[in-house]
Amino acid sequence: MSGPTPELTQELRGKTLWVTFNRPASRNALTFGMYEALAKICTDAPTDGSVTAIVLSGAGGKAFAAGTDMTQFRAFETAQDALDYEARINSVLDAVERCPLPTIAAINGACTGGGASIAAACDLRIASSSLKFGFPIAKTLGNCLAAANLARLSDLVGAGRVREMIFTARLMTADEALSVGLISEILTDEASLLARAEDLANSIGNMAPLTLRATKEALRRNRMATKVDDADLITMCYMSEDFRIGMEAFLSKTKPEWTGK
Repeated sequence: MSGPTPELTQELRGKTLWVTFNRPASRNALTFGMYEALAKICTDAPTDGSVTAIVLSGAGGKAFAAGTDMTQFRAFETAQDALDYEARINSVLDAVERCPLPTIAAINGACTGGGASIAAACDLRIASSSLKFGFPIAKTLGNCLAAANLARLSDLVGAGRVREMIFTARLMTADEALSVGLISEILTDEASLLARAEDLANSIGNMAPLTLRATKEALRRNRMATKVDDADLITMCYMSEDFRIGMEAFLSKTKPEWTGK
């Protein structure tokens, strides 16, 4: 497995690997380095029985993980930059889905943007009562989700709810997330959430590993049976004036004035 980094740490407890997003001052906003470290952990996960499950959580008590650290978007100049970014994120989410071990997202607090995408790519999701889940990009950045990401979310909660959530930029609460099947349990606070994640990981670790591996891969293949070309949609959003307006407004904590251009 890859070595730990300051911003994404890992610790083996028994046979459960705990991976923690560790940028609490920025609500664990994700850098490219954090994305790549997570992908490597999932890709390199051992299948010799030394590790039987992976739990993902966020440090700081306020967030699982927010979206991508937006300062990184300032370097975007061409359509290829945007396409490369979405391809990069998709490869990370694909690595999480293809991980040969069961993955559990233990979600406390804010889980938005890239953090929400990672949680959705995990096998199981449990949350504390403080959960706020969503993609408020229509109010903040003015970018878009790739088609594969939308398909993954639609598979979990339905296309209608995904559309409504993005169109209104609202965040889903724990009660709603439970009612629509996005999460399987609500715990009262972070301490009980992490304790339950440990119990769940230990329980799953006693199941037949090939059964779990075959099930998650078959479900992934079912969803991937239909692929679409979304390069024009990604280019339209990321190369727009509105994306620049939204990015700078978010970073300066002001309200964007959309132009539709």
